[in-house]
Amino acid sequence: MAGVGHARSLEAKRILLIVGGGIAVYKSLELVRRLRERGTVVRVVMTAAAKEFVTPLAFVSLANEKVYDDLFSATDEQEMGHIELSREADLIVVAPATAHLLARAARGLCDDLATTLLLATDKRVLYAPAMNVRMWLHPATQRNVATLHGDGAWFVGPNIGDMACGEYGPGRMSEPLEIAEAIETALMQGARLPPPDGLMPQGGALKGRHVVVTSGPTHEPIDPVRYIANRSSGRQGHAIAAAAARAGARVTLISGPVALFDPPGCEVVHIESARDMMTAVEAALPADIFIAAAAVADWRAAPAAEKIKKDQSGAPALSLIENPDILASVSRGSKRPRLVVGFAAETTDLIRHAQEKLVRKGCDLIVANDVSEGAGVFGGATNEAHLVSPAGVEDWPRLRKEDVAARLIARLAEMIGDERAP
Repeated sequence: MAGVGHARSLEAKRILLIVGGGIAVYKSLELVRRLRERGTVVRVVMTAAAKEFVTPLAFVSLANEKVYDDLFSATDEQEMGHIELSREADLIVVAPATAHLLARAARGLCDDLATTLLLATDKRVLYAPAMNVRMWLHPATQRNVATLHGDGAWFVGPNIGDMACGEYGPGRMSEPLEIAEAIETALMQGARLPPPDGLMPQGGALKGRHVVVTSGPTHEPIDPVRYIANRSSGRQGHAIAAAAARAGARVTLISGPVALFDPPGCEVVHIESARDMMTAVEAALPADIFIAAAAVADWRAAPAAEKIKKDQSGAPALSLIENPDILASVSRGSKRPRLVVGFAAETTDLIRHAQEKLVRKGCDLIVANDVSEGAGVFGGATNEAHLVSPAGVEDWPRLRKEDVAARLIARLAEMIGDERAP
């Protein structure tokens, strides 16, 4: 997180930091300092318990912002209402997130400023748990974590290590740099909760359906330390999986190595190689809809058992082997889903290549993207999609990837409910 790229990615971002009561508060002070180094605006809300460990003045000094702690403060409500305080932030972070604070948030209680902000926000929340190992492992805490995760919350940690109470195990709050990195990842994904707009399928449009989505790249090993890969971030595939879950589907997301949080409401299978992904897809079928958003490597090498050393003989020759064609296998297989959707990332002749791929793979839809230099699809927040089907081509404007996902899921919900769909 110390690099220039990380610093720029957090510059001018607005973080609302809710500080719970625990000895790990000292890490929250360091977190504020690290975020401020990156140009991040940090507003701090302290619970009554947090003020038993450090004074508000410590956070004021580091954040160079007023600290909020009173739900019924006439001055604060006049200057900035608590609802506005939660909604003007780019992300809400709870660190430390104590067992008590997690429990109140999971139940929707709002008996102080911190929990009221958590209930009033339109943003996802990133929790950094910190508590005794037995408290963390208690079924009640795990139920609360599962509830918050299902509501769309993200978690970083806890880590395993020594406790202030003398015990050892999971429960240590993540280190400030780890939390800063998780904040960057959350902001990269888009932390706003999905709005109930016209793009979003309502009333469980895919309720009772099983949707399988592949996402991210695959890594094909060359030797124990090197691999062949591509630039896919997985942002579009993960957004599609999340949109399908919000539409009521049972979602199996099969993800290659990505720097993204698992989307809430999905069963996630993490894989490395194309062959791993093929195995996971076969295990996930049957399904009603299959969406192949992953950028699967077309070839793999026969990996060396040991690291290939650089020597005077020059670069080693790699003998490449073709990987299994997952999309074609699913399209033509005995367990073919009702709808099969592929993706085409092209640098030239986008529509022609997508139309050829539609026929060659035997799928129902191709979502085509231009990934030539300057198009900004890989790793970016937006996408300009073109839906290619036997009926023709539908061009969509450049949209946030979350909105592309919502539109695609709405379209597939219509198609699968229409007996005339291809």
